Amino acid sequence: MLTILNLFGRSPFAPLQSHMDKVASCVYLLRDLFESIQKQDFQSVARIAENICDFEHQADIAKNDIRNHLPKSLFLPIDRGNLLHILTIQDSIADKAEDIAVLATLKELEFLMPLESIFKDFLNKNLEAFEGARHIIKEMHELLESSFGGIEAEKVRGMVDDVSYKEHEADLIQRKLLKGLFQMDNQITFGTFHLWQRIFEALGDIANLSENLAHRVRTTLELK
Repeated sequence: MLTILNLFGRSPFAPLQSHMDKVASCVYLLRDLFESIQKQDFQSVARIAENICDFEHQADIAKNDIRNHLPKSLFLPIDRGNLLHILTIQDSIADKAEDIAVLATLKELEFLMPLESIFKDFLNKNLEAFEGARHIIKEMHELLESSFGGIEAEKVRGMVDDVSYKEHEADLIQRKLLKGLFQMDNQITFGTFHLWQRIFEALGDIANLSENLAHRVRTTLELK
């Protein structure tokens, strides 16, 4: 297994990319989690939620390892504080996925069938925003090779804009979803209503944090 120092030797951004892979393991399980809720397979819900929490713990360990072993003498092509800020935002995405997993296990949650289509659109749009941010992190090494300029930098700026647009689309869908939830308030229990409201908000934060991450990379580009 590669150590953090080995990763820094390969690229100053390799540890960020390695951490992001662990974050992705949390986020991509959300689709399976909600499919199990829809099927009312609560054993699977519990198992998937536990897996998300395990991956989040692995991401936490990796985050702390990077913070504790980031060589102070290592020449970094970006400000050390910016690198650690990017790491913190990435880790917040894993935390948010864990929050959703925990909320989904507080009770045997009734799936809101009248909102099935719009909820799937909302989930997909948040995952698309996250995937866009993940691709930006994957481009960091290429940015380094291009000295944070030229065609590669313009490509990443376009990717940042795309993540922002997906976050905007997710916001619009979330408003419709919340409106639909409030229209169901007489059909479901208060506990079910409250849990879904919190889940919608936490899921929307996946896109919000992905946009924050993308813009942090753009800020780093502008500082070069």
